[in-house]
Amino acid sequence: MMVAAKKLTYREFREMEFNDNDLFLYEILNGILVRKSAPHILHQRISQKLNRLFENYVLPKQLGEVFTAPVDVVLSEVNAPQPDLIFINTANANIIDEVEGIVNGAPDLVVEIISPSSIKRDRIEKKAIYEQFGIPEYWLIDPNNQSIEIYTLKEGKYELHAFADATEKVQSAVIAGLEVEAGAIFQ
Repeated sequence: MMVAAKKLTYREFREMEFNDNDLFLYEILNGILVRKSAPHILHQRISQKLNRLFENYVLPKQLGEVFTAPVDVVLSEVNAPQPDLIFINTANANIIDEVEGIVNGAPDLVVEIISPSSIKRDRIEKKAIYEQFGIPEYWLIDPNNQSIEIYTLKEGKYELHAFADATEKVQSAVIAGLEVEAGAIFQ
């Protein structure tokens, strides 16, 4: 993880120049520039399966849009994470900034797929940020334990809504009727 000496704003980040050979992804968490390596193949497979499941459910019903990383989700001047997957309800579509190519505000649902280097960041830092900015639903996908955890906001705090290991299913609270069989995304 690369840490900037001072708190960095999203505008400053957008003005930074990176070497053309730089293969890293960057996000800003509480004003700190975080450098991430490209996701592992397993991470990519899980992300693609989840994306297909979400899109196959959401798009035909015209419930909203699904985006996958990398996409900047600008929550504040010093918080611009890049969740692995986000869902934005049709009613909340105004946060999609077509000109800047970013999401400018809190999505309705975010998903993080835990990697060995992101356990603390996903379970503690990002969870706290997503909670602070009122993102209604947060999914944590844990490939090592082949599990899915879904947290929903209750009185401004995340509470565990659903948990599934590889033999079980979870159901979203935000996307009514969306059900995911955990085993299907880890195969």
